Amino acid sequence: MRSIVLSLLIAVFAVNANAAIIELSPKETRFAAMRANKVNARSGPNMRYPIEWIYQQQNYPVEIIAEYEQWRKIRDHEGTVSWVMKNLLTNARYALVTEPGENNVYDKDSLNSEVIARAEDGAIGKIKRCTPAFCLLEFENKTEGWMQRSVIYGVKKDEEIK
Repeated sequence: MRSIVLSLLIAVFAVNANAAIIELSPKETRFAAMRANKVNARSGPNMRYPIEWIYQQQNYPVEIIAEYEQWRKIRDHEGTVSWVMKNLLTNARYALVTEPGENNVYDKDSLNSEVIARAEDGAIGKIKRCTPAFCLLEFENKTEGWMQRSVIYGVKKDEEIK
């Protein structure tokens, strides 16, 4: 009986010791957002790694590109790559306006529709829906409108959100 228990313990420790970082393929990567106003991003998947960056905006969108136990390797819109704890991210979908200056927010998913607002780079909106060229966003001030996908970060090029 002891040898069975010992064998099981050795097997459990061997599995944990061999836990590997799972690099996601481009099709497997996915977007998430910061759950809190302050999220420490580290150089590796453990608390012993130094903090490289502190994200200070809740709902800031990032792309998950790898996983290791309770850690997620993320990439932000500037290409910065770091590690954050899984519980500091939410699967709720948000988009970041990345085009410098003021960007049109349209009444409909068409450049020919009425411009109902303008959003500056750095603005974050909750993604409600996406068509091939536009996404419907709801901003903090409750303004809801369509923006061109080319001016936002937080959705894949071929991704459709309904």
